[in-house]
Amino acid sequence: MNWNHVQSLLRQHKIDAWLVYDFRGSNSVFSLLLPGKRVTTRRAALLIPAHGTPTLLCQGLDSNQFEHLQGVQKEHYLGWRDLHAWLSNKLGSSKRVAMEYAPGCTLPVVSIVDAGIVDLVRAIGVEVVSSADVLQMCVATWSDAALETHMKASREVARIKDDAFDYIRASLKKGERITEYMVQQRIVENFRAAGLEVGEPPIVAANGHAGDPHFEVSASNPSVIVPGDWILIDLWSRYPGFENIYSDITWVGYCTKNASDTVPTKHREVFETVRASRDAAVNLAKQRWNAKQSVQGWELDDASRNVIVHAGFERFVKHRTGHSLSPGPRVHGLGVNLDNLETHDTREVLPGLGYTIEPGIYMPELGVRLEINVYTDAAKGPVITSCVQDEVVMC
Repeated sequence: MNWNHVQSLLRQHKIDAWLVYDFRGSNSVFSLLLPGKRVTTRRAALLIPAHGTPTLLCQGLDSNQFEHLQGVQKEHYLGWRDLHAWLSNKLGSSKRVAMEYAPGCTLPVVSIVDAGIVDLVRAIGVEVVSSADVLQMCVATWSDAALETHMKASREVARIKDDAFDYIRASLKKGERITEYMVQQRIVENFRAAGLEVGEPPIVAANGHAGDPHFEVSASNPSVIVPGDWILIDLWSRYPGFENIYSDITWVGYCTKNASDTVPTKHREVFETVRASRDAAVNLAKQRWNAKQSVQGWELDDASRNVIVHAGFERFVKHRTGHSLSPGPRVHGLGVNLDNLETHDTREVLPGLGYTIEPGIYMPELGVRLEINVYTDAAKGPVITSCVQDEVVMC
């Protein structure tokens, strides 16, 4: 971690110190700032002042879990009185201290620490502010290497997506039985063959199942895919490595009944609405960049969803427009989300950050989600890093 960069961000935001508190792995940000495999049993705190050397406080029993720290001074405590005294001593001269806290829990993704530790810090006489803006620039930005491996993973994920639809098409043409589960497992096998991570299995959803954004394929009783079916495939993976970024896409297809069959009118209307919704977010991001104006996550969400609302499909919306893509263990990152529905995300979309754009319309009989990945390049602005679907795949 570049502590000078972190401290520069603190000064830009007029924050005197950043207190990153953890109890037995409760704070994922703590682990991102101090990476490494460890198992702790007591409270610990990383204090990053706007000026000076960062300090880690840990209980003596956990001291061996924090060996070989670079650029960080390590101190120990024994009991709760020591911990309280340390906090008072280190924070007593501060006015504004950042923590993983969001006023009113407006941003659950960064509202991590418990109310008790916030009470304790406030009792010292300092103002506790959210670390959200600083946090995303410290742990959610992509390195050059991460961008490169993401682009490589995106090409593989696109190829595997094409193979999945080809598999459906070929099976139906031959009259062979094919199920959601069979397609899902083919994708998983292709991930392994390509050297990509295999975590949560991809979504392969037919017809009404596509109307459930988080549908889980049944291994024991999967739906058989037949001509006339509507198919949604959501797949995500990355090359192994904590710093690497997932490629996360969703495409849809229609299984034709004969050579002259076309996409049903209703399905096409929904598809075109979602496509326009996706493109509205992309266009706003690019417009703001070209105008040298900032854009916040909630604004991109509104731009996208307004298209769906104006088309009369508002009641079929079930989630925000997009989520952060960042280093770490999860496909949903710690940076800005495209969200003014589930939360009001006022974080700026800044250079070095990535995210998905994935509006969806979900009906009882079908669902459409079109998901792409975007990276904000410091020189070029918003760059789409994934494949983009503009027409329904015909199977």
